[in-house]
Amino acid sequence: MSDRLPHEKGFHISWDQIHRDSRALAWRLDGQGPKDTGWRAVVAITRGGLAPAMIVARELDIRTVDTVSVKSYHHQSQGEAELLKAPDAEMMGDGEGILIIDDLVDTGKTLELVRKMYPKAHFATVYAKPKGRPLVDTFITEVSQDTWIFFPWDMALQYVEPYRGTD
Repeated sequence: MSDRLPHEKGFHISWDQIHRDSRALAWRLDGQGPKDTGWRAVVAITRGGLAPAMIVARELDIRTVDTVSVKSYHHQSQGEAELLKAPDAEMMGDGEGILIIDDLVDTGKTLELVRKMYPKAHFATVYAKPKGRPLVDTFITEVSQDTWIFFPWDMALQYVEPYRGTD
């Protein structure tokens, strides 16, 4: 039994890695949109989905980009998902042809809220945890539920203790 906190089992993502994984997500999504129109727009779930959505939009040459703002984390604890800003309603419709991008699906609370709003949208994340995985249509890498992902926009360079300690 470990005396570490759950978030101390960390998976550190560099800017290079999020860029590579987001490009891989774009390649996986290429040609997956509606056959007659392709993807109409990319919607980033803020804040974590902003960087991956920009990369996916660039790779797939999608020029219409919007955001949906959902707050579900308060520091490192997850609460109820709360909608702060919705994307353009006319563009969104029921979500048909819309690609909704986030960095991570954890428990799925955020995607569950957004999916209710746009049931026909395609939901894609770069990383997925088991509890949230059923709510995402496409993802690149699965990590265990007890792994805390450290994204480059949340980090500063500093020394980190080894996983097993220094004894």
